Amino acid sequence: MGTAVRPASTTPTSWDAFSDVDAFVDEVLVELTAMAADGSRPTRSGPKPAVAGAALRKAIMGIWCVCFCGMQWRAVGHLSGIPFGTLYSLFARWTRLGLWRRLLDRLRRTWRLACGDTAEPSAVVIDSRTCPSAPSCFARGVDGGKKICGVKVSIAVEKYGLPLALDATPANVHDTTGIVPVLRQLAGRGFQGPAIGDLGYRGERLAEAAASLGITVRPIARGRDGMFIPTEIAWVVERSFAWMSRYRRLNTIVERTKEHLVAFVEIVFISILSRRLRRLTTQAVSA
Repeated sequence: MGTAVRPASTTPTSWDAFSDVDAFVDEVLVELTAMAADGSRPTRSGPKPAVAGAALRKAIMGIWCVCFCGMQWRAVGHLSGIPFGTLYSLFARWTRLGLWRRLLDRLRRTWRLACGDTAEPSAVVIDSRTCPSAPSCFARGVDGGKKICGVKVSIAVEKYGLPLALDATPANVHDTTGIVPVLRQLAGRGFQGPAIGDLGYRGERLAEAAASLGITVRPIARGRDGMFIPTEIAWVVERSFAWMSRYRRLNTIVERTKEHLVAFVEIVFISILSRRLRRLTTQAVSA
């Protein structure tokens, strides 16, 4: 199975997401154009003209700022000069049309091909992350082990730490139950292979549910005596959670719908992949 690699060398300077936000905006604009061309983004009818040009770039950047900075929609609207209702409506409409999922899949395949791999993985790593949530959140529960009242995000990533499927449940839902919708999404995408997880994913019921979908759950020990052990490629999901923690919107969940929470997770990895692919292109030109 190998280990995760990164073909693009990192820059000597510290990480700065704002320096690469244009790459994120450009990728979203490309995907919006493609969706309009194939009919998956129908033309919006109404008395007001659709947001376009510089205003559209500013709106996409505003959505990114909501995710990265954790700002309120009203605050971003005030700073950008675009009504917050317009920003939120664009985000909700693009989420409903599947823009973020579609763009993430395209960038993930492009990155894997640039790394010399196949477009689709042969194995995934599954895990969950419990986040505190506000009382207005779509769901809430108490994770007895972590003593957190909030939401549990279950995710399946490939060896580069990029998500193929994810779902969100109240934090009191057990891992073996919360991961089943993720496995169903994987099966719907045609994935057939092993899903590596920690020992929390043991159990006959989960094994039978996964087997019925053509997926084999492989629980392995990732720690001993309180120490984390980077076994096989199972460690990459922990790095993915660390990347997510940099985006403040995902540190305390306030979304009123599960679909919007999933969309913000997808925006995180779209931002990361946009930056990586932009640097790959720059390095190829300079070489």
